[in-house]
Amino acid sequence: MENKKFDLNSLIGFLLIGAIFIWMLYLQKPTDEEIAAEEAKIEAQKVAAENAKKQAEEEIKLADAAVLEVPSATDSLGLLKLQNALGSFAYSETLPSATNATTVVENDVLSLTISNKGGFITEARLKQFKTYDSIPVYLIKDGNSSLNFQFVAENRTLNTKDRYFEPTLTQNGENQVLTMRLKTSANAFVEYRYELIPGEYMTNFSIRSQGLENVVDTSQDMYLDWKLKGYRHAKSISYENRYTRLTYEYEGDKHSKLSPTGDDDEVEKDVNWLNMRQHFFSSMLLTDKSFKEVALSSRNLVEDEEIDTVFTKQYGAKILLEAKGGAIAENMNLYFGPTDYKIFKKYDRNLDEAMPLGWGIFGMINKFLIIPLYGFLSGWMPAGIAIILLTIILKLALSPVQYKQYVAQAKMKVLKPEIDAIKERNEGNAMKIQQETMKLQNIAGASPLKGCLPALLQIPVFYALFTFFPTAFDLRQKSFLWAEDLSSYDTIAELPFHIPFYGDHISLFPILASIAIFIYMTMTMGQSMQTQQQPGMPNMKFLMYLSPLFMLVFFNNYASGLSLYYFVSNLLTIGIMLFIKNVIIDEDKIHAQIQVNKAKPKKQSKFSKKMADMMEQAEAQKKAQKKK
Repeated sequence: MENKKFDLNSLIGFLLIGAIFIWMLYLQKPTDEEIAAEEAKIEAQKVAAENAKKQAEEEIKLADAAVLEVPSATDSLGLLKLQNALGSFAYSETLPSATNATTVVENDVLSLTISNKGGFITEARLKQFKTYDSIPVYLIKDGNSSLNFQFVAENRTLNTKDRYFEPTLTQNGENQVLTMRLKTSANAFVEYRYELIPGEYMTNFSIRSQGLENVVDTSQDMYLDWKLKGYRHAKSISYENRYTRLTYEYEGDKHSKLSPTGDDDEVEKDVNWLNMRQHFFSSMLLTDKSFKEVALSSRNLVEDEEIDTVFTKQYGAKILLEAKGGAIAENMNLYFGPTDYKIFKKYDRNLDEAMPLGWGIFGMINKFLIIPLYGFLSGWMPAGIAIILLTIILKLALSPVQYKQYVAQAKMKVLKPEIDAIKERNEGNAMKIQQETMKLQNIAGASPLKGCLPALLQIPVFYALFTFFPTAFDLRQKSFLWAEDLSSYDTIAELPFHIPFYGDHISLFPILASIAIFIYMTMTMGQSMQTQQQPGMPNMKFLMYLSPLFMLVFFNNYASGLSLYYFVSNLLTIGIMLFIKNVIIDEDKIHAQIQVNKAKPKKQSKFSKKMADMMEQAEAQKKAQKKK
């Protein structure tokens, strides 16, 4: 076997070869000019490749569209291709109206632009309103909406959104009437008819067919497909999106809605109307005869509330239409306008159910008390003053209830020394303390429930107001003091950063309301903690700080009108409590009356007797278990 030895000469040779190789690479290194030229060449190749790709895609689109391209009068081959694709409806593509031209119909409050292509509304502008940044309010614009009628004709499925209609603008008295016809001949067509009434946001809309009995197969399903992306109109996208929701009426007078937060889908029968609501504005479709079936959808488009989002939600409604006598005949209405209770109510079609006014008694309080009262007040004074007066009226109306609540609290305060004595006498025996305390309260007529019940009676009014202010259209863009818009948050300072849940600004009305709530809760819960706090009960001190903090944080992005109401309401409550305490209530008289009550033989109520029996049974069981 040959022994391996270290060969120095071989190592030197390899090193020299490596050095020469490195030197040659260095000599071949391109100059800066050569590198720049090569990079420019590569970039040019990329641009050329991208342009070639775009050109190829465009050629494919043109090739795909060539079949449906409008032919000239002498283009017999093109006409043949068109007829193969569209059948009898190829006729409409040969008319002079087969362009992207539009027609405008308008009155003093609404302007609608209808396109020849598709025959549907491509712009809906509300003339009397502006967005938060002073831009005209458009509910439809720049392709955010489409209306497609899908049906089967001569064994072909046709979609009207891609076809050309012929417009005709006429007058029906003072009403503007626009007919859009997709024709198979001069007297045979599918027609959209729009009739705009002066001063109205509600438009008459119908779909009908004429002379198509042998063309359209009405035995096949026909669908009207409406899609709409809701534009942002308010300063706070999160607040606006919270009240942006698809609502509808079905099966007579039932009402429902899709989710206001996530994505949602629903299929409903016998739908009377649907509202693609955008907080303070509504886009509605109504029918004289219920739609047999509607597939409804809602998609939330606000992924990040810190981004300047354009759209709030993507709505969809795919409506199953039924033929009548072998023809199409659907009488409907389109509404593009404010989400205003007064306007909705005048149509007498339950449209007010499209507004989030609260369910049950809360909605009734809003409809029959708060909305009429605020409407009267705001009719002859500024919105902010109307809110203050509304609050004063409601607080005075509820003051008797508050009086009873405070009397109950005063009685508990008077009984505190005796309750403390019971606790000291029965220290360590919670059951005995509870039994004797309830007995004392029952004799004296000073049950804590008597203080809670009046407070519960006020809750329906408070909740009704909580749902009223965010939906009150009359508050929109109405200013008061430093608040520019009572339907949105007020701003006294902009923050250079975003705080989760709080936002990127500081609102003053929520701060004032939080301070007022804290003072009120200090006055009421401070006494409750002394007289009523029992083991296992909620920590009242924690609640005393939590409520103002909740108001301060979460109401920073709410309507300033709501925060103004809470601020004034709590100020009035504090004033009423001080007045009752210092002027009306005499604690010495209450104490004397309690002593009189204690001296009288008092029949124990069924509830108190039952509670006492339950406690005695529990105490007996506890003693029996200890003996075992």
